Amino acid sequence: MSKEKNSGKKGTIFKDALILFAITLIAGFALGFVHEITLPAIEAQNLQAKMEAYRTVFPGASEFKEEEALTLKIGEAAKVLESKGYTNITIDEALIATDEAGNKLGYVIVVTTQEGYGGAISLSLGYAMDGTVKGMEILSMNETAGLGAKAAAKEFKSQFADKKVTEFAYTKTGAKNENEIDALSGATITTRAVTNAVNSGLCFITDLVEAGN
Repeated sequence: MSKEKNSGKKGTIFKDALILFAITLIAGFALGFVHEITLPAIEAQNLQAKMEAYRTVFPGASEFKEEEALTLKIGEAAKVLESKGYTNITIDEALIATDEAGNKLGYVIVVTTQEGYGGAISLSLGYAMDGTVKGMEILSMNETAGLGAKAAAKEFKSQFADKKVTEFAYTKTGAKNENEIDALSGATITTRAVTNAVNSGLCFITDLVEAGN
């Protein structure tokens, strides 16, 4: 009798295992199906967000185009940046900004630094052909709310806009010169990380791209 009970229990366990496996399999297929359906929409939203950020840092530009020669320069960026003392920073993307007629206006660069207080900070930078920094926009970060997160505020970002400089510096005593940025109160690490990321983007353009031209 006990053998029959044990056999019945084993059969029940095996049956439950099969049911659980089937449910898991169906759920996996369903999630994969939903992912495939929503992926194009997600990619479209991400692309739209990027384009909006590019237009923010380069007002007046109509298009942002990839160029093979410029993309190849990204592979050389790490060595150039390190030679200037910029470490843990990468150039992720470089695009040509053009007007409606296709005339080259300048560049949009996407830079990521790993030196934020909360980790990685990614930003986009606009640079005109006459050497003017058109603007800076934070794309992503995990900085402390009320402190480092203020790097995304207009008051801080606007300090990088419409400045004809080759390098920025931050100060805690009040910006007096064209290239100086007022540091965020209580967030020196974030300020330094963003400033170095912007300077890395400028270094990439002036020392690698424009120098090559």
